[in-house]
Amino acid sequence: MNKAIIRNETGFRAAAVSLAGAAVDFSDLKTEILRKAIHFLIALSPSMAALSRSFTVTLLMAGTLSYTCMEMLRLSGIKVPVISSLTCMASRKRDIGRFVMGPVTLGLGALLALLFYPSPASSIAIYALAFGDGFASLVGKYFGRLRPDFLHGKSVEGSLSCFMVVLAVSYQVLPDVRIALIAALTAMAAEALPLEDYDNLVMPTIVGFMVHFAALTG
Repeated sequence: MNKAIIRNETGFRAAAVSLAGAAVDFSDLKTEILRKAIHFLIALSPSMAALSRSFTVTLLMAGTLSYTCMEMLRLSGIKVPVISSLTCMASRKRDIGRFVMGPVTLGLGALLALLFYPSPASSIAIYALAFGDGFASLVGKYFGRLRPDFLHGKSVEGSLSCFMVVLAVSYQVLPDVRIALIAALTAMAAEALPLEDYDNLVMPTIVGFMVHFAALTG
């Protein structure tokens, strides 16, 4: 009788631990989805730039500067309605109590692509940032199993998803298999670097350069 009670109590504890873990995972999933939704919004930049490049550049500069000011206010204890709440909701554990750099480097990455490269190189660079890096993070975090040392904690599955997404998007922008492959390989290599939020700067800059160079030499 006592053994049965002990087994039941052990089962209940295990179930409680499992449910608690599921709740943590669900909360983490919501945070990651929110982060990537913000990440994907940067993909609007090429369409806006097609209408007015100067307006889009100005908007990215103003948005990045405004966010920086609001984030500094948040850290000093002054919360800005909506923005500060979204920042807290989309922050990872490593960002708690720190300046959240992701939106800054995201805006600057798209801005650099537009300033440095003409279309379609700038468009491909920004789409690689929005979708390639975004899907690599989601797939790697929730489905990644193979994590060799040379990827510095990142997964093979995430890197491959980055390659496939950028390949498809690049070919849609510019139907040239060679350039699409160059963009996808470059994005995959940039995404694999252990740069944390700064990959938002590196990826569009390198992808834009390689695509522009390939287009000039093709």
